[in-house]
Amino acid sequence: MSPQPIETDAVIIGAGPVGLFQVFELGLLEIKTHVIDSLPIPGGQCVELYPDKPIYDIPAIPVCTGQELINNLLKQIEPFGAQFHLGQEVTTLHKQTDGRLHLRTSLGTEFISKTVFIAAGVGAFQPRPLRIEGIDQFEGKQLFYHIKDPQKFNDHRIVICGGGDSALDWAIHLTGKARHVTLIHRRDDFKANPKSISTMRALCASGQMTLLIGQITGFVATDECLRTIEVTDIDGNIQNLPLDDLLVFFGLSPKLGPIADWGLEIDRKQIAVDTASFQTSLPGVFAVGDINTYPGKKKLILSGFHETALAAFAAAEYLNPEKLIQLQYTTTSPKLHKALGVKSPTFE
Repeated sequence: MSPQPIETDAVIIGAGPVGLFQVFELGLLEIKTHVIDSLPIPGGQCVELYPDKPIYDIPAIPVCTGQELINNLLKQIEPFGAQFHLGQEVTTLHKQTDGRLHLRTSLGTEFISKTVFIAAGVGAFQPRPLRIEGIDQFEGKQLFYHIKDPQKFNDHRIVICGGGDSALDWAIHLTGKARHVTLIHRRDDFKANPKSISTMRALCASGQMTLLIGQITGFVATDECLRTIEVTDIDGNIQNLPLDDLLVFFGLSPKLGPIADWGLEIDRKQIAVDTASFQTSLPGVFAVGDINTYPGKKKLILSGFHETALAAFAAAEYLNPEKLIQLQYTTTSPKLHKALGVKSPTFE
């Protein structure tokens, strides 16, 4: 006998920073949530792509890593008891005749929810692969498209491919820890933070890092291990480079995946929303964070946090159309203090 669907007021699709803060904003309005994410742990891109990379534009936090931001958000939402369903992707979403939303995941878990919040970042993001025939056999062993444990590269000969922030940030971070770092880019022009570019060039000038302008065109493997890569420069000269690990950062290719089949208004692989409520074209379904689009949209965590607040209030009105939803402040509201499990201060 199949388990009964989980009935709830709100389902959040995506456990990245914006999805987690959506839990908080809904919690303040006494709306309980279930959170679904395809990754095995909360955090989204913050922990999947740059757990140790510093973030500088979170209000009142001068600097924190992606992992630290997620840890703080998880601590912040503890009072609201959100239930997480990880390692599964929402495959179908449709509206029932009673107006509620039915969801099914890749593991067969079913939900019937009054509202849904899509906080799926760029969707089902996939790293752009290195297109060299046969090299994919080393993925996860010596070929990596993202880094979870930087210490595994200590004292290794590392080759990093790419010309963006991720490539330069990891090249700089691993220099001095790895035995040697070689950065490969197809041209001597980088789309990265100017400070990172300057730091990279200084490390190269001092001999602590090597920069090669060219492209990987082949490899040599023995005993099922990647031994050397073939690098061809713009003049056709070939260099064979010994290595222990190959890190490739060619950016992400966003894919909406099943979301594209849910009947939502889509604009250039993003979900169109009304900026007064961040509701989509399907009533009761909201979209926040990088997954949505509207005039003037900026893909910042900060912007996503703002969107979750407006979406939460709109959802509260949607759930209780006859009730006046009052704006309260966590500084002074005894009701919110009780929800957060904190003692109300006494002002004299």
